[in-house]
Amino acid sequence: MNATFARKPNICMPHLYPHLEGRRVVLASQSPRRRELMGLLGLDVECMSRDVDESWPPQVEGPGVAEFVACKKAEAYLDVLSGDDILITGDTTVVLEGRVLEKPENHTHAREMLRALSGKTHTVASAVAVTTLAQGTRCSLDLCNVTFAELPEAFIQSYVATGSPMDKAGAYGVQDVMGLVGVTKLEGSFYTVMGMPTHKLHTLLLEAK
Repeated sequence: MNATFARKPNICMPHLYPHLEGRRVVLASQSPRRRELMGLLGLDVECMSRDVDESWPPQVEGPGVAEFVACKKAEAYLDVLSGDDILITGDTTVVLEGRVLEKPENHTHAREMLRALSGKTHTVASAVAVTTLAQGTRCSLDLCNVTFAELPEAFIQSYVATGSPMDKAGAYGVQDVMGLVGVTKLEGSFYTVMGMPTHKLHTLLLEAK
């Protein structure tokens, strides 16, 4: 990703959400990727981060985990809302053959994830929730199938050594070198894989009251 991506937040539609003008928009994330995407939508967000229990019950499986956790995060931030504030929360999971891959615990775990993803197609599930005091929490889920090339062991080792995979579900970022050389096919939204289904968020924001 080049620097201009982050420095031009209003190159698209600066008045995309006129009904939100003057309202505080809170993004419950410190992810620079999600913040950049908010800027591209013309949103000036206030970022917050706190420790939230991101576990899920056994009856929630696969892509549903992302939706469950996004809504759980919304509950954890309700106390910051007042008046007509808007809260945006999200979660992303990688699902490979029915198994949920979240963020790696360490470099060894990251390498194991990438070896498992190598040469296969997996599903990225990204959910976004928009919460207001007037409407409560509304959540939307999007899926994208991603196919990986066969990843040489040397590439996996070098990629993990950069530290880039450590804060990402499935131990990779589609916007970094893995997306450039490791991803051969996407069936769905690039931004869903990046961690924020912006087209889903757009609809939720248009309906926000």
